[in-house]
Amino acid sequence: MLLAALHGFLLAVALILPIGMQNGFIIGQGALHKRWFGALPAVITAALCDTLLVSLAVIGVSSAALHITWLRYAFGALGILFLLYIGSITWRDSSKIEQHETATAWSPKRQIKFAASVSLLNPHALIDTLAVIGGSALMYTSWPDKFAFGIACVAVSWIWFFVLVILGHVTGRVAVKKSSLGLINRISAIMMWSSAIYLSYIIYTFK
Repeated sequence: MLLAALHGFLLAVALILPIGMQNGFIIGQGALHKRWFGALPAVITAALCDTLLVSLAVIGVSSAALHITWLRYAFGALGILFLLYIGSITWRDSSKIEQHETATAWSPKRQIKFAASVSLLNPHALIDTLAVIGGSALMYTSWPDKFAFGIACVAVSWIWFFVLVILGHVTGRVAVKKSSLGLINRISAIMMWSSAIYLSYIIYTFK
């Protein structure tokens, strides 16, 4: 169990460190709020989504589900449309931010919706959980080892998101201005549109 936990910890660290849509969003929310715990809805939602994806990957449910053709296509269509929609909203928000002297903090409801979208509909998250974490979990035949492996992966997500939001709050309140926030939003929108294209490739070529 100890080796399985160490394996899960090191693998999760390697997968979660790159700053993608999910991590960038958490950092941005930390910067926007006057107190870092104002971004807790985003942090907890992202962590819970990662917990769900890792759990499904470890027990093999997610991989089995995506082998059902109609379900895979339905999931792909929903994810693509949602990413295109969220990308357009994010692009529009960039103009609103630059027209005001300060950017407004997001409401808990908006944080939850956005965090869930970039966590569950992110092609890279799907690859990481289905292919990498799910594939690595297959090497463990006993459930205690699988459990230790999965818990270690989940723990890294929770710790990392709390670190990111505090880091974003400390550095962002000083460094992030309205012009840079607008640019970040535009980059995020482009990443989401690109992810929608990439998601279509992943879903429809999945074997």
